[in-house]
Amino acid sequence: MRRLALMAGMIAAWVAGAIVLTGASSGTTSPYQVRAIFDDAAFVAVGEDVRIAGAPVGTIVAADVCLKASSGCPAGSLKKAAITLEIDNRGFAPFHADATCAIRPQSLIGEKYVDCSPGTAATAGLERIGSGPGQGTYLLPVARTQSPVDIDIVQNIYREPVRQQLAIILNELGTGLAARGSDLNSVIHRANPALGYTDQVLQILAAQNRQLAQLATDSATVLKPLAADRRQIADFVVQADTTSEASAARVADISRSLRLLPGFLRQLRPLMADLGALADQGTPLLASLSQAAPALAAQYTNLAPFARQARTALVDLGASAVKQQPALLATIPLAQRLARLGEATAPSATLLDRLTSSLDKTGAIQQLMALLFYGTEGSNGFDSIGHYLRDQPLVGSCTGYAKTQVPSCGATFQHTSAAADRTGAAASVSAKVMAVVRAARASGVTAARSSVLNGLARYLIGGFG
Repeated sequence: MRRLALMAGMIAAWVAGAIVLTGASSGTTSPYQVRAIFDDAAFVAVGEDVRIAGAPVGTIVAADVCLKASSGCPAGSLKKAAITLEIDNRGFAPFHADATCAIRPQSLIGEKYVDCSPGTAATAGLERIGSGPGQGTYLLPVARTQSPVDIDIVQNIYREPVRQQLAIILNELGTGLAARGSDLNSVIHRANPALGYTDQVLQILAAQNRQLAQLATDSATVLKPLAADRRQIADFVVQADTTSEASAARVADISRSLRLLPGFLRQLRPLMADLGALADQGTPLLASLSQAAPALAAQYTNLAPFARQARTALVDLGASAVKQQPALLATIPLAQRLARLGEATAPSATLLDRLTSSLDKTGAIQQLMALLFYGTEGSNGFDSIGHYLRDQPLVGSCTGYAKTQVPSCGATFQHTSAAADRTGAAASVSAKVMAVVRAARASGVTAARSSVLNGLARYLIGGFG
């Protein structure tokens, strides 16, 4: 029972909702009617289609003529056709102020239909007619409609007596349209939309006549060299055809390359970013190079005369090198011997380097110079007047300076043996050192200085008594 009651309640709710929706739908989908004013609506019948972009959206529901001025027939609409269009598809309603409608032939037997454009939502909607003919509809003025001339009417002008009648109309046209040239112009433009568009195109071209003249001049400038190189252009076309055929043969590879291009571009993006940063950082350098470019250009310009002058010197140097080649080749054995000598003396040079480095680091050279200095100071005499230097002058015929050798003044050395020479030399040095020490003692050298002299003597001759 509960299930039956629940189902009955659901059915009742569904029926009520359907009734409500039906009522709401009938209220919101009422037809949208437009009263369009045309200069001529010949052969337009009630029930014909109203189309937008080729799709039927409604029908013609009424057709009459504006005989007196009213809100449905504004000024300028008298004796013009008033067609009431009913738009059944509310998706194309409402019409806006920039909407247009045109009567077009539907078939060869004279049927017509109305082709409309509802306009853009950026403009206001059409004004609603409040009273009189077309009350409750929306007015589309004659300025927004077009009435084409039928082909049979155009062909009738070649028949008798239509031709004579047309001639009479043309002859009397000036009288009939006196002071109404603007009205005739408007009727002609609305009768053939192509004339209106042509007028707009001519106005645009007139406003851009200077640009068009410049375009013609530039085109002549561009086409003149192209005409002179027409053979090259023809060859380019032939080569382009060959390239296109080769590309068509490799269309699969080209397609694969295009598919791989997005991935390549994604991988290329970081590199391009780095290149962009490098370009930004290199801009000051390039600016500096740009400033230095004239000086560099001048340097290169001056380098050309220098190069011409240096060419002669380089040629002479080459000739001299050719002449010196035998002598240089002859020095190869000597260079080889010097190389062997250098290799043999390498250990000695290493040890000598270590010795001199050690002497330099320990200060031995400075200590030796200090020893000589203080030794000289210690061997000098001193009395009440001051210091004096002991010396033993040698006076004779061989002590003077002479440019040529003086007879009996030559010194010769007789070598008996190396050991005897060393013994004699040591004895001579010892004797001289001992004589200096004794003389210093006899002159009253103090005990401190005497000990310094004794140490110096021991260092030089190896000890004495």
